[in-house]
Amino acid sequence: MSIEKAKNYLKQFGADSRVLEFDVSSATVELAAQAVGCEPARIAKTLSFRTNDGVILIVAAGDAKVDNPKYKARFGCKAKMLAFEEVEPEIGHAVGGVCPFGVNKNVTVFLDESLRRFETVFPACGSSNSAIELSIPELEKFSGYKAWVDVCKGWRE
Repeated sequence: MSIEKAKNYLKQFGADSRVLEFDVSSATVELAAQAVGCEPARIAKTLSFRTNDGVILIVAAGDAKVDNPKYKARFGCKAKMLAFEEVEPEIGHAVGGVCPFGVNKNVTVFLDESLRRFETVFPACGSSNSAIELSIPELEKFSGYKAWVDVCKGWRE
């Protein structure tokens, strides 16, 4: 089960006991914000894409949307999200629970600048009813991210 994979991964940081599990779905930004009790922008959504170099994850604020020209300038290709049926085999987590913790090898994680305005954010933890509250430095450490990117729009307004 994907949540166990995420928890086992987070154990190395002593954070597995901080994973929140809900009796309700947290599969979308809005549902996660309701479950956690925060504004939707603080939900750290994890989006999966295929690039010329392989599969990547971009963790972005809940109110941010991918800006195609910025994405293409950064990654050298058009933004192409993985199809629903590709997500779990490629990433290691199913849609609704995709997170940057315990992902398959060869998946590269990027963090979007839209997250930096918050002290803490809530990414999912491998299931459609889980999350964890992390500071930005913890998100950096736990995600094993490659780089910060600026590929989103709609959050600065």
